[in-house]
Amino acid sequence: MSDSDSNTVDVKRRRMLIAATSVVGAAGTAAFAAPLLISWKPSARALNAGAPVEMNISKIQPGQRLKAVWQGKPIWVVSRTEKMLADLPSINNLLADPDSAVETQQPAYAKNDARSRKPEILVLIGICTHLGCSPTYRPEIAPADMGADWLGGFFCPCHGSKFDLAGRVYKNVPAPTNLVVPEHYYKTDGVILIGNSGGAA
Repeated sequence: MSDSDSNTVDVKRRRMLIAATSVVGAAGTAAFAAPLLISWKPSARALNAGAPVEMNISKIQPGQRLKAVWQGKPIWVVSRTEKMLADLPSINNLLADPDSAVETQQPAYAKNDARSRKPEILVLIGICTHLGCSPTYRPEIAPADMGADWLGGFFCPCHGSKFDLAGRVYKNVPAPTNLVVPEHYYKTDGVILIGNSGGAA
C-alpha cells in the first residue's frame, strides 16, 4: 500500500469518526437540553390558572350573587336592583374613595358611579384589600349588627372592613382601597369573560 492510499484511508476514517462523534454529541446535547427546556414551559395547569374564565349570568336574579374562580381568586358577579343603584350616591360621604380615584382598582371602563360596564351588573374580585380575607355578601338594609346607615354591601369578618354595593371602601376601616374590579367583557348578554377586556382599555 502506497503512502497516498494510506492517507486516503485515514481521511475517510477521520471524516467518519468526526461525523459519528458529532451525531452522538448532538443527541447527547438534545437529551440534556430537552428536559431543561420543557421545565421552562408553563404547565397546562399554570396556563389554565391565568386563562380568562367564562361566567354564564343569564339566570342571575336581582340581588343575587354568583361566584367563580379566576387565577385562584374568588370572582363575584352581583345583579343589582334599581334601588341598590339609586342608593349608591347617598352614602358617598361615608366612603374613603367614592369616585374610585385609585386607578389600579378598576379598568378605565369601570371608573364610574356603578364601577361596572353595565350598571346593573357588578363584577368584583372577592378579596379584602386589607389582608386578603374574603368578605361576606350582606345585601340586607340596616341589620342590627351593621348599623342604620348600612344599605347593603360586603363586610370582612376578619378585621371589620366594609364595602358598599359598588365595592367601594368605607372610611375608618382597615382596608385602604376599594375592592378590585377585574378586566371583563360581555361575550353575549348572558356570558361574561373574566380576565380579558375584549380589546377595551
